[in-house]
Amino acid sequence: MTSFPGLAPSSGFLQSSAWRAALALAVVFVMLALTGWTAVRGTKEDANPLATARTAWQHATFHGHRLPDPKGSPATLRAFFGKLTGGEKQQLARRYPLVVGNMNGAPVPLRYRANRMALDDARAVEKRRMGDRRLTPVGRQEAGRLMHRFASMMSPGRQILAFDPAGDGRAAEVFGNLPAAQRVSVVVPGVDTNLSTFERTVSATRAPVGMARSLYGAEREARPGTRTAVIAWADYTSPAGMGVEAATGKLAADGAVRLRALVDALPSDDTVSLFCHSYGSVVCGLAARTLPSNVEDIAVAGSPGMRAGSLAGLGTRARVWAMRDADDWIADVPYLEVGGLGHGADPVDPSFGSRILSAEGAVGHAGYFAPGTRSLRNFALVGVGATSTVSCASDDPHCSSDLA
Repeated sequence: MTSFPGLAPSSGFLQSSAWRAALALAVVFVMLALTGWTAVRGTKEDANPLATARTAWQHATFHGHRLPDPKGSPATLRAFFGKLTGGEKQQLARRYPLVVGNMNGAPVPLRYRANRMALDDARAVEKRRMGDRRLTPVGRQEAGRLMHRFASMMSPGRQILAFDPAGDGRAAEVFGNLPAAQRVSVVVPGVDTNLSTFERTVSATRAPVGMARSLYGAEREARPGTRTAVIAWADYTSPAGMGVEAATGKLAADGAVRLRALVDALPSDDTVSLFCHSYGSVVCGLAARTLPSNVEDIAVAGSPGMRAGSLAGLGTRARVWAMRDADDWIADVPYLEVGGLGHGADPVDPSFGSRILSAEGAVGHAGYFAPGTRSLRNFALVGVGATSTVSCASDDPHCSSDLA
């Protein structure tokens, strides 16, 4: 057997528990890259069109008055739009589609219309890039894929709540009637989430759109009389593959801020549930402490940890649910945090304090939203508030108790 000086067991180097933990994290987290979707974007005419549009908005006047801060509080922006006529709202949406389409506090139907216009603009850009000989063949091919993706997102009946074409891109889509909903579910996906991976034709429930559509259907089946809406929320920058970014919490912390902003923009009388998959559970864990009180449930699946050592460490009054199927390789991730690497304790470990749900029927790391699975049924029951009827992974009476 080949040996390397200085790395023999007798050296004590590999005996260090900290080193072994860090090495395990680096090796095991790389496995996540095999389950993700990686997209490479080519050169854009404007590297950040949303930022450009927001700058133009901030320097503009409307009927002689300055426009409000596009990143202002939802209440302030809601009040601003409430004073405008229908024609004035449409005028702003046509002039600044990206700004209005991504503005928490703008009327939801107006955001849908604005994002449809923004998608049309982005589709035209990618169509031009398809014939741009300055790009490599791979770049032109990627432009073609994005053009078709944007065309799909513009299909009749689709409700795009957020759209940002910068970088690998971000988006959010609504299923159901969001303004009229009594209960809102938010699906928070994991690594390699971007515009190229927002939806899939094959194995649809492995992508955010398919996850949310599947959950919406299951919620309607579970309780047809409840007005529900489900948001496929891919509106944060997730790690690309499983490098150091996926093993640390920086992108999750940024995502948590954006997730709180989304929830804050929903009507306060809506009951909100979060469904967080893989790295998305890290985002939800970091957001948990400052989420508003109408977030009653946080459910995680295939979690690498929530940046907390226990339920108490999340600092939330919401019920926290966790599930993991028997063949999900995420179980092999070292559930610890060493020098910023790793995401803390295992949410399905009984000592953590979560309510452990059955994931029967789910297959692999990305199978939790597949139709016919117990995992999807349990998520739907949580989403519609029928928590006393969920299927637990053990006989723990605390799991299905209605008490927080």
